[in-house]
Formats: sequence, structure tokens, C-alpha cells
Amino acid sequence: MNATQEAPLDVVEPLPAPEPLIAAPRPRLGRLRAALELLHDLSVAVLFCFFLITYVGQAFRVQGASMQPLLEDDERILVNKFAYRLGPIRRGDVVVFWYPRDPAVSFIKRVVGLPGDVVELRRGLVHVNGRPLDEPWVAAEFRGHDSVGPVEVERGHYFVLGDHRTSSNDSRAWGDVPERYIYGKAVFRFWPLGRIGRVQ
Repeated sequence: MNATQEAPLDVVEPLPAPEPLIAAPRPRLGRLRAALELLHDLSVAVLFCFFLITYVGQAFRVQGASMQPLLEDDERILVNKFAYRLGPIRRGDVVVFWYPRDPAVSFIKRVVGLPGDVVELRRGLVHVNGRPLDEPWVAAEFRGHDSVGPVEVERGHYFVLGDHRTSSNDSRAWGDVPERYIYGKAVFRFWPLGRIGRVQ
């Protein structure tokens, strides 16, 4: 190399332009797709909840004292709507049903008489088919002293009573409940926390 010639400079590539600090807005199509996916997920969740509430279980708030001492006013319970798709309604079950005189209203009572039974109250004591019914769920002070019947329960119907006999509007006043009106079995109390447990 000639001493008077300068050495070639190192080759330098230009630096890329700096990336913007704020990301470019997503294309409109991407937003639409995200909105559709969200709508889809919400629809599935709503349908799932509808299925659960309609066919499986639902939470209810107890109103009134007709089921004392088992259930107190304002307690929250879970009602199994699937129970009677798997098995029959039994004597002693605590059931939720549409009030026969106003199907827009739900009642909760205990099944005492099955289809074909002859139910009679003698001074507050329930007799079914001529025999006294063992009712450990009725407190002595709530039993009352009224007499009703004898009444034969119609086919496809049930005779229901509140556990608090002196504070209950039940089959003594308006007769049997059609089976098609009974839509669930009370199974669990979840509020208040101090009384959590099975309903039986």
C-alpha cells in the first residue's frame, strides 16, 4: 500500500429507525374478532347458567316462619331441581313448589301425604292411613291443636304441611299440591354461615 494512500474506512450500515414507543392501533378486523369471541364466551356462560338454574339447582331465600325450627326467615338454601327426575317424592321431603292458588309464587313445605294416602290431623297430631306419623322435625310448641280431615290425597298429588303448624299456610287450607307443581327438593342451607348444613 502506498504510504500516501489512506486506509479505507470501515463500512458502516445505517441504523434502523427507532420503534415507536406507542404500539400502532390494531386493525379494525382484529377488534371485531375479539368482540365476537367475547360475545361467544358470554353466550356460552349464560346458557350454562340457564341450564343449571332450570334443570339442576337454584338458590332461594326463605321468607316467613312456616318451616321453623328447620328453616328461619331470610336464610338461603339450595334447591335440587334434578332430584325428582332420578327418584320419587318421598314422605318427609322438604319440597319447593308453585303455590296452587297463584303459580307465580313459590312455597316450601314438607311432604306428609303421598298419592292415595288418607291424612288426618287429630288435635295437632298427624295420622296417615289411620296410624300416627312420627314427626321428629316438629317442635312441640309449634304443633298446634287443630283437627283436619280425614282427607284422601288425590292421585298425582301430595299433602304438604309446614313444620311450624301454628304459622303455616298449607294443604290444610288449600288442599293437595299437584305433582307437576313440585319442582325441587331443598337440600342445603348455605346462609347464615353459622347454620350451614343439610336440609332434612
